[in-house]
Amino acid sequence: MTSREIRVRVLPGLTPYAEGLALQRELADARRAGAAPDTLLVIEHPPVITLGRSASAEGVLADPATLAALGVEVHRIERGGQATWHGPGQIVGYPISDIGALGLGVAAWVRALEETMIRAAAALGVAAGRRPGFVGVFTERGKIGAVGVRVSRRVSFHGFALNVDPDLSYYRLIVPCGMSDIPVTSIAAARGRAPSMNEARQAIIDAFLDVAARTRISRPASPNRAP
Repeated sequence: MTSREIRVRVLPGLTPYAEGLALQRELADARRAGAAPDTLLVIEHPPVITLGRSASAEGVLADPATLAALGVEVHRIERGGQATWHGPGQIVGYPISDIGALGLGVAAWVRALEETMIRAAAALGVAAGRRPGFVGVFTERGKIGAVGVRVSRRVSFHGFALNVDPDLSYYRLIVPCGMSDIPVTSIAAARGRAPSMNEARQAIIDAFLDVAARTRISRPASPNRAP
C-alpha cells in the first residue's frame, strides 16, 4: 500500500444532521471518482436519533409528540446498526475512506474505528475497550462510543461517535444500538469531570491519524478547519 493524504475537516458549532449527511455523500462520491482524498469530518450535531438498516421502530421509545417537543429529529439512514443518538457534547467522526485501497474489509475497518476511540479515551484519562460479541467501545460504567458504517464501492462513510459530555438522559428515548441492558456513559462521567471539547476533538483527531498510520496513510501537516 502506498501512503497518501488524509484531509481533516472540523465543522464549527452544531451541524444539522441532514447537512452533515449530504456532505458525507458528496465527499464519498468524490472519493470514488478519485476527485478527493480520504477525509475525516469531525462534527457535533443538534439532538437527533438515527436508525440504521437493521433498526426496528421499537428502537425508538418516545412517541413523535415527545420527540417534537424536545426538538429531536429522526433519520433512517444507510449505515449498519440500530438506533443511536447524536447531540451536543458528543463528537462524531465521519471518515470518508477508500478502505479497499487500504486492503481492509468492513470488520477490520470497524475495529480501526473502535481503536481510534479507545486511544482517544485513554488520552482523555479514561480506560476503555471492546466487549466480545459487541460493536463499540465500553468502560466499566457502560458504553462510551458507537460505530456504524456504510461501505459502497470500496468507500466507507458514516463512522463513530464518542460521548464526551452529552446529556445522557436523551438515551432514554431509544434502545441504544439495540442493547437495553447496557448503560451509556461518557468521558465526563467516567473521569468525574469534563474535558474541553477542543481537547477531546484533538484527542480524536490524533488517535485517528495514529491508527491510520498503521495502514501507511500519511499524516497531514495540519487539520483544515471548515469555514
